[in-house]
Amino acid sequence: MPFFPQTEYQCGPAALATLLASVGAAVTPDDLVDQVFVPGLNGSLEAELLGATRRHRLIPYVLAPEPEALFAELGAGRPVLVLENLGLPRAPVWHYAVVVGFDAARGRVILRSGTERRRLEPTARFFKSWGRAEHWAFVALTPGDLPASATPDRYVRALAGAEPLLPRADAGRAFARALEAWPDDELVLFAAAGHEFMTGDLAEAAELYRRLIARSPRHAAGRNNFANVLAAQGCYSEARAEARAALALVAPGDELYASVEDTAATLERGGARDDTRARCN
Repeated sequence: MPFFPQTEYQCGPAALATLLASVGAAVTPDDLVDQVFVPGLNGSLEAELLGATRRHRLIPYVLAPEPEALFAELGAGRPVLVLENLGLPRAPVWHYAVVVGFDAARGRVILRSGTERRRLEPTARFFKSWGRAEHWAFVALTPGDLPASATPDRYVRALAGAEPLLPRADAGRAFARALEAWPDDELVLFAAAGHEFMTGDLAEAAELYRRLIARSPRHAAGRNNFANVLAAQGCYSEARAEARAALALVAPGDELYASVEDTAATLERGGARDDTRARCN
């Protein structure tokens, strides 16, 4: 397991380099200083650490703020970057470290922290300092891997943040893994269908939207997007039907209304068009 001791005020770059190197990234703290260190704060913010992880074509997954999630990742052999408050709630001393293990017999957490390669912290003391930082923690995933503590909504949010910086094949691998883990989850189906649509695989996008709508017939956004996929395939009759169904599901004050109304209006204006694909229904 790699270790990079921190220099003054730079626990963020050191902890992040330790985490990223553990999953194969060729990186040192010096490579990360300009990306994550905020001179005016003499430290790094959580958002900068997550952003830098994405720039290395990895997926940062923020854990649920609970000990069980931390222990699940450690049990799977995955190091976890944590934020601690080593001071008091009203006088915080923020510090990033990487938890690499847990000695249950002796009640100690094992960390890469500061200049210590193997810091043995009593569990109670660690949980207090971590708790004063609202139990914030994350892991770095290679596309296609799932955290041991993963939930569909947290994973989709993590993947959505990383997707713009991932190579197409890596993003596709990550969505495929999510579909394998949660084949009937509405959010996973919706996000994966959107990915396929954006990358041009209309047939796969249509299949995923069909699965979503079969499971959740009142999913207005899914029906709206499915209408656009069908239109792109030349299946205008079915596209108009889906757009009308989507519009019937949203009220004028709904945040989706303008988008759904625009889709329906656009397809209705082209109502004279016949299906251009032989097998549209």
